[in-house]
Amino acid sequence: MSERELIESLQSLVPMLRENAALAEQQRKPVDAVMQAIEDTGAYKWFVPRKYGGYEYSLTGFMEVGVALGEGCASHAWVTTFCMEHNWLLSLYDQAAQDDLFGSHPYIIAPGSLAPNGKAIPVEGGYRVTGRWQWGTGVMHAGWVMVGVLTPVEGEDAPMLGMYVVPIDEAEVIDTWYVEGMVGTGSNDIALDDVFVPGHRLVNLATVRDGTSPGARLHDSYIYKMPMLPVLGLTATAPLVGAAKNAVALFEERMQGRTVYGTTSKQAERAMAQSRLAMAKVEIDSIHRQLFAIAAEVEEFGRRGEPCGQLDRARLRVEIGQTVRRSRNVVRDVVEACGASAHFLDNPLQRALRDLNTASCHTVFDLDLSSEIYGRLLVGLEANAPI
Repeated sequence: MSERELIESLQSLVPMLRENAALAEQQRKPVDAVMQAIEDTGAYKWFVPRKYGGYEYSLTGFMEVGVALGEGCASHAWVTTFCMEHNWLLSLYDQAAQDDLFGSHPYIIAPGSLAPNGKAIPVEGGYRVTGRWQWGTGVMHAGWVMVGVLTPVEGEDAPMLGMYVVPIDEAEVIDTWYVEGMVGTGSNDIALDDVFVPGHRLVNLATVRDGTSPGARLHDSYIYKMPMLPVLGLTATAPLVGAAKNAVALFEERMQGRTVYGTTSKQAERAMAQSRLAMAKVEIDSIHRQLFAIAAEVEEFGRRGEPCGQLDRARLRVEIGQTVRRSRNVVRDVVEACGASAHFLDNPLQRALRDLNTASCHTVFDLDLSSEIYGRLLVGLEANAPI
């Protein structure tokens, strides 16, 4: 199918996501039927190279998918966009890894944890890996896991940060996901205990970070030359923008029927409520435009085929964090305007508020850190954290 047809197929599932959002919270993981419906569209082939039966579709189109699904349920959308994007990550490995995994199936479903919480011991043919990782988004429906591991390099004093791909049946999933928001993602911990991983299922994340990975040289498409961290940041941002859009729509709908306590007039007839709605609509439209402008710029780095430098990566991270903060603030504003009843557990607005508060704390959106890094680079100092 075409990119537009796949987008529309996924958009058609938004009512299903909305209907199952509460159930996902109750069971603390995505709903099986929803995840199967998403998989059946072919969504996970979005970034898979054409030579393996994938689509090689655009980053801006991917943003459309994330926003639309986020309007239905932030948790289901978050899991879906992460697992779609992790096929992009696998496309940056060398040919042996891609032949191994894509050669047997045209996509994977896998969580991905970049945190260097594992250690690797070199052995014949590969490594033995041990570690434990948090934030395993997608692990409840996964066939594989992707984990960050500090890996010794012969002749080098400092280890390499690599990402390994391991079958799910060789990993342990640890039930830790008791959280305030994004409850339906089921992002439980992952553990490996002395697991053998063939050497070809490893990529050096330093080459992925700036768009010079083995996959960037292997495949002709610009999408494999895009810088990693902006792509990861956008992957997590799109569902949150969608959730904020839905909150504004719910506010507009609620105004039509709500009578403010102590008055006889509908909220929609009151000037302050009208002003709040107007400001929220303008703000979410601006956020939406900002999201797509960032995505278009990241795509352009890929099209030029030039490494994305530290300064640009740092700036993009700040812009992405700002987009999420603005989305969170829109939700806070509309929930405040909706009164106390918006906090009943059967009201989707309270879920949107909890989801945005929780998701905005993701490390990729940490504006204190990202703005400090960008500021250091602007005044000629070295970055003091990975970008």
